[in-house]
Amino acid sequence: MDLLQEVTALEGGPLDRTDGWIVIAMLAGSLLAALWADDFRVRTPPLRRRFPQALAGGIVAGFGARLAFGCNLAAMFTGIPQFSLHAWLFTLTTAIGTWLGVQLIRQRWWRGPTRPVPASARQHLTAEQNRRRRVRHLSAFTVIVAVLAAACLLYLLTERPLLAVAVVFGTVFGALIQRGQICFTAAFRDLWVTRKTKLSDALVIGLATAVITTFVVLLVTGMDPLTKPAGWGTVIGGTLFGLGIVMAGACETGMMYRAMEGQTVAWVAFGGNVIGATVLAYGWDHWGIHRHLVASAPPVSLTSFGGLWGALVISLVLLALWWLAMSPRRTSRLSRLNAEGSAQTEREEVAA
Repeated sequence: MDLLQEVTALEGGPLDRTDGWIVIAMLAGSLLAALWADDFRVRTPPLRRRFPQALAGGIVAGFGARLAFGCNLAAMFTGIPQFSLHAWLFTLTTAIGTWLGVQLIRQRWWRGPTRPVPASARQHLTAEQNRRRRVRHLSAFTVIVAVLAAACLLYLLTERPLLAVAVVFGTVFGALIQRGQICFTAAFRDLWVTRKTKLSDALVIGLATAVITTFVVLLVTGMDPLTKPAGWGTVIGGTLFGLGIVMAGACETGMMYRAMEGQTVAWVAFGGNVIGATVLAYGWDHWGIHRHLVASAPPVSLTSFGGLWGALVISLVLLALWWLAMSPRRTSRLSRLNAEGSAQTEREEVAA
């Protein structure tokens, strides 16, 4: 049985599985965080072309993620700590895909006309309207918390504690990604557009922490890490995923919390993601995708090179190389900012 068949051979509905509840609770957690912080607004983009662009990007990203056996979370952020070569291939090709995506969105025909909205034309609510909206948000917040708490209690009483844990974990994680505005698209895209490395630096640090933590867990428990096939499916899927998330304006994580903030374009991108995944599932056998791109791909673990200790050293070295590869962009941006600051100081001194 191949990996996709293992994933799709699931028993029960989403409410009967931990993976289903994690996704549902992530959406609920993002919504809770948005409501509590008063970030929820129904928002539409000023340019209507963003809807078909987001749909197309979602389809490309959804197809690529399933072809590569995972998105930024399922393939990269969980695969690298588990020492899977597949995760490194996915990360590299996703970076390439985001570069291609940046070249696309820079095209004039893609960007369209710029239509700034004057401040006077924007909606301003009165104090009473703000108060009523706050009451609505807190009321919805209370109802959602009550439903999640009831679900946890039900699963504990029926001796299904893992489902209760999934509800709590998904809710907390969803709230964290909304409040932190965690977006893997921006982490890669900023490297090519603004030369900012802040998010990428945080990503490398987070991965290094996860690698060390996972190493300790595997060493103590004796568990086997999850290893996925590393082949052309990973390369093509990762590239398509990187391209698609830039077209859509968000990765799958970003789509989730932005949709819960009321951003309508994120709902469209999320729908496109489902369409892309469905197309991949159909083409898996009907178009020979599995036979040509996946069947011959071996699952390769870095533990093959010196066991867990060897995998740990290789992973940390690769992360260090990733950090060093961003140094020129980090240095050039700092130099430019320092030069701009010096020029501003000189202008102020002359003016004085």
